[in-house]
Amino acid sequence: MQSFLKNAERCQLIGMVHLLPLPGSPNWQGSMQDILDSAARDAEALVAGGCDAIIVENMGDLPYLRGEVYPETVAAMALATERVVSFGLPTGVQVLAAANREALGVAIASGASFLRVEAFAYAHVADEGWLDACAGELLRARFNLRAKVEIWADVQKKHAAHSVTADLSLPDLAKGAKFCGADALIVTGVSTGAPTSVQDVDEVKTSGLPVVVGSGVDPDNIRSLASTADGLIVGSWLKEDGDWQKAVDRKRVQHLRELLDS
Repeated sequence: MQSFLKNAERCQLIGMVHLLPLPGSPNWQGSMQDILDSAARDAEALVAGGCDAIIVENMGDLPYLRGEVYPETVAAMALATERVVSFGLPTGVQVLAAANREALGVAIASGASFLRVEAFAYAHVADEGWLDACAGELLRARFNLRAKVEIWADVQKKHAAHSVTADLSLPDLAKGAKFCGADALIVTGVSTGAPTSVQDVDEVKTSGLPVVVGSGVDPDNIRSLASTADGLIVGSWLKEDGDWQKAVDRKRVQHLRELLDS
């Protein structure tokens, strides 16, 4: 499957919709309507500000489960993602942490077009514990379900230790993810909001797949990152006061769009 990033004429600006805590999480507040309304407001601001695509993520479900989530969380995620899909932009799904099989189900049910997948190729240790690679199971499920859903795989993802693969270079890991069947690759800094190295982007580009920056994009680095990356995922900086827990600020989205286009 060829990523839509390959056909894009410019570096894509991809905004994040961070959902409020979903059913099944410790901070769930008991109202699906609040979740849906918040998701819609953020999506509307991202569209109005000039984003090219959106990713929906259950960021509010701290602390995250490891490799799976509850059925009620999947159902809520599907409803919220469907609401975002209705705004008309290509929409991705990430279900934390590494609940990639569930994310595929959400994408199929909601009409989303791609997944952000952690632990696609190579195991690592994350906040939640040990995460095994999932490429074999996930791609079989995608084939059996006849799902036209792209896989955007993180390479050396943030919030994780990668000592088990320390004998492999970043280009090696990127090529391994390509070998396992990823459609695009994501490279990040060490944590949410931490800047991504342009050198790391260049090294992951040697895989031959589209490369997306997954953290730390801001007005100071957007042009340099866009000069080599195919897409930029932005979450924290697009929020009010740059706080990921707040609502998307349309003016901030517009500012990054203008810098990207200038």
